[in-house]
Amino acid sequence: MQVGGQACNADALQAAEGEEPRRFEHIRAKRAMCGAMSMMRRMQCDITGIGNAIVDVLVNVNDDFLVENDLTKGAMMLIDEARAAALYEKMPSGIECSGGSAGNTMAGVASFGSKGAYIGKVAEDQLGEVFAHDIRTIGVDFRSSPATDGPSTARCLIAVTPDAQRTMSTFLGACVELGASDIDEALIKNSKVTYLEGYLWDKPSAKEAFLKAAEIAHDAGQKISLTLSDSFCVDRHRASFQELVAEHVDILFANEAEIVSLYEASSFDEAKKAVAKRCEIAVLTRSEKGAVIMGNDEEVTVAAEPAELVDTTGAGDLYAAGFLHGFTSGRNLVDCGRLGAIAAAEIISHFGARPSVSLKELAAKKMS
Repeated sequence: MQVGGQACNADALQAAEGEEPRRFEHIRAKRAMCGAMSMMRRMQCDITGIGNAIVDVLVNVNDDFLVENDLTKGAMMLIDEARAAALYEKMPSGIECSGGSAGNTMAGVASFGSKGAYIGKVAEDQLGEVFAHDIRTIGVDFRSSPATDGPSTARCLIAVTPDAQRTMSTFLGACVELGASDIDEALIKNSKVTYLEGYLWDKPSAKEAFLKAAEIAHDAGQKISLTLSDSFCVDRHRASFQELVAEHVDILFANEAEIVSLYEASSFDEAKKAVAKRCEIAVLTRSEKGAVIMGNDEEVTVAAEPAELVDTTGAGDLYAAGFLHGFTSGRNLVDCGRLGAIAAAEIISHFGARPSVSLKELAAKKMS
């Protein structure tokens, strides 16, 4: 690396320190600049996700299991630690991995080859170690400090029925303890997009974290993205979500049910009109109907990719991954939508919320 016409070579710098004081100070200044610029390069990131750091447990069950355990098909229900332990004992064996909505998105981002980072709270326990090791192994930068006291690491028990519907029972544990102090200012400043998970909006401390991240990002000329996460989540926070979208969000992700709920619309078309101009880009997914994307004074419809439906877990998360990968790569809205559709189709074609193939390679084949 060159700084001021000279290479940043450690041996050369060390040798020069024996010269006269002014020369020594000059070399030290170059060394400091070299180190700062090197750190800046390391912190530069395409997408940073902020969300609930949860260990996912995915199992196949039949409808009787849902009835016997008082579970509402297709819903996400919050449970306490005792209920989580009891339900876990009744579940058959399955897949356990780092998860959470934004965690899934960041896994997709890494699979596409984009540089991603994640901010989330885990406890200093076994599941916390599982989460950290797993998400780093797939190529996502994760440096959040674990909590040394308080509740244990969060887990989401996901029951998948033969019709591919997922029913989630979530113990939030440590993840909801994330606050403004957990936000890495340098990382947000150097991320093209910071992606916020709507599920995290339940506690005041997390809201403060979101707003701090939004302020840092916008002051640095970067973008803020939000996923509404779930229509039940929207129902709980409708007014504050509307304010968040209008005042702080550049790129919004929502499915049809979520956007209709957000604006209490009577139809998708009414909801679409309501969100127009409220943010720079609105990405509205409609399952097999594809997606409507509004932004840059245009509206485009991108068809869904054909796929054999096995498990819908993570479909919206991976759509966001594909879209944001395209957006941070300078693609147009249609290409961004296609990349999202490709990722969503891959994820619903198998069990689990993580890609089973390289999305980078898959997209290269599909987009050629």
